[in-house]
Amino acid sequence: MQKIVIAIDGYSSCGKSTTAKAVAAELGYAYIDTGAMYRAVTLYLLEHDIRFDDLPRVEQALHEMHITFKRNRKTGRNELCLDGTIREDEIRQMRISNLVSEVSGIPAVRHAMVSQQQRMGRKRGVVMDGRDIGTTVFPDAEVKVFMTADVLTRALRRQEELAAKEEHVPVEDIVENLRKRDHLDSTRTESPLRRAADAVLLDTTHMMIDEQVDFVLERVSATLFAQAVSSQSQNGSGAGI
Repeated sequence: MQKIVIAIDGYSSCGKSTTAKAVAAELGYAYIDTGAMYRAVTLYLLEHDIRFDDLPRVEQALHEMHITFKRNRKTGRNELCLDGTIREDEIRQMRISNLVSEVSGIPAVRHAMVSQQQRMGRKRGVVMDGRDIGTTVFPDAEVKVFMTADVLTRALRRQEELAAKEEHVPVEDIVENLRKRDHLDSTRTESPLRRAADAVLLDTTHMMIDEQVDFVLERVSATLFAQAVSSQSQNGSGAGI
């Protein structure tokens, strides 16, 4: 069966990553968390005292850093590695969340990450989640889903995630952070956050993760079925010539 690209875009804390991971596991596809890549760049710049407006130094840093994903044998999850070291916990900290939209709006950063993401998904059979997968990274993705949710619901979800890692943040601060990121992501010049014309909208405000996963898998099944029917029709037509 032909493998496809599944693009899951949308706002932060809508359940994109959790849904994408589960979909990838169900299909036996690779999963790529593109948001983690921008978080890794942000972490690298902070740790090396590189100002975000020092564009020559930022471009140099993009050539110096090495971002990969390593599969955790115990959990089966892909974990982000920065220069060979797993940095999953650090990139999820609130200090990174407060700055990642600013960093991801830098054209050089955007171009570098998009290029790497396209190389990762060149062979298809991949589930990617982010902000611009269906519009910029893989505009030809066979399945596109754009996820959204009420900002308070998103903030509560994010607060729970942070608390699980012993980082306790008032929900008001998280709401402010999400609104700021929404604005920056949606208004930036390079690959702004927007719903692709052919992406199906999925509001997860009142949905459980398993419902979100089932929604995406249903879209995948419908797409694969349509491809199979089209292929059979073409083969049948060719046989009669």
